[in-house]
Amino acid sequence: MVGAAAPRVAVLLPCYNEEAAIGETIAGFRKVLPDATVYVFDNNSKDRTVEIAREAGAVVRSVNQQGKGNVVRRMFADIEADVYLMADGDLTYDPDAAPEMVRMLWDEQLDMVVGTRHHEDAEAYRGGHVLGNKAFTALLASLFGKSFTDIFSGYRAFSRRYAKSFPASSEGFETETEMSVHALELRMPTGEVATKYLARPEGSESKLNTYSDGYRILKMIGTLFRVEKPRAFYGGIAAAIQLLAVVLAIPLFVTFFQTGQVPRLPTAVLVTGMTILAAMIFFAGLNISAITRGRREMRRLAYLAQPAPNTIDRRVTFRDKQG
Repeated sequence: MVGAAAPRVAVLLPCYNEEAAIGETIAGFRKVLPDATVYVFDNNSKDRTVEIAREAGAVVRSVNQQGKGNVVRRMFADIEADVYLMADGDLTYDPDAAPEMVRMLWDEQLDMVVGTRHHEDAEAYRGGHVLGNKAFTALLASLFGKSFTDIFSGYRAFSRRYAKSFPASSEGFETETEMSVHALELRMPTGEVATKYLARPEGSESKLNTYSDGYRILKMIGTLFRVEKPRAFYGGIAAAIQLLAVVLAIPLFVTFFQTGQVPRLPTAVLVTGMTILAAMIFFAGLNISAITRGRREMRRLAYLAQPAPNTIDRRVTFRDKQG
């Protein structure tokens, strides 16, 4: 082992009205990660979340822009650490999994470790949410070629180079989807750790709206596909328009070969216009693809500008530190 430096771990807890659970959540993470700094980022809570968090020993920051995505943007921008462990402040994520998540990220030099949720209590994870998670996970895999077991998990460990290169353009609960796509598109080394998912304590209520947040997540997946895969997105639209044009043109060609005339001139004009439109969309996709490649390279350079976890000048395993 070279050197004796240990990873600086920051536990990040975005919160909104979590007075019933935030105290125990902070205590749980301080117990298993005694050398970590616990940060609570309060998002305009109307209850005693801030007061209880301070009493429990956390460093409290405030984010006025409402929405988890806005909180994540501030967390990654403001906090300096080697390892960022993000969880919710509602006591649903098991703190006992945190040391293994940090160890895996640090010792295996990964950029993101996802805590995949496994629940035994039916109240912890509603059936509709389980089904939606599986459906969106399958959709993400079909669009981006690979995915994670639990793309909506808010329990994640990140390297510094992930945190400082993440664009964080989302505003709400769709931020976890954006996190997953960021790692996939930059081909970052990632891992997963199975963790228990617990029911909320009495007095704590979920902020997730099944339908409106589901729509936002679906919209985010569509936007990310358009932005990150423009050739496939615009090429698909162009192919659909061209296919429809061919279907409309078949009767015209049949009539022309039989009679030598094109009696349905408006249809012929429409088919010609659709063919031109399809070609324009296709070439627009190619141009946007070149721009996207440049943007991706800039993100990659921002990513590479930060040191990898546990690099040679800081070579120490997390178990060494814990031991």
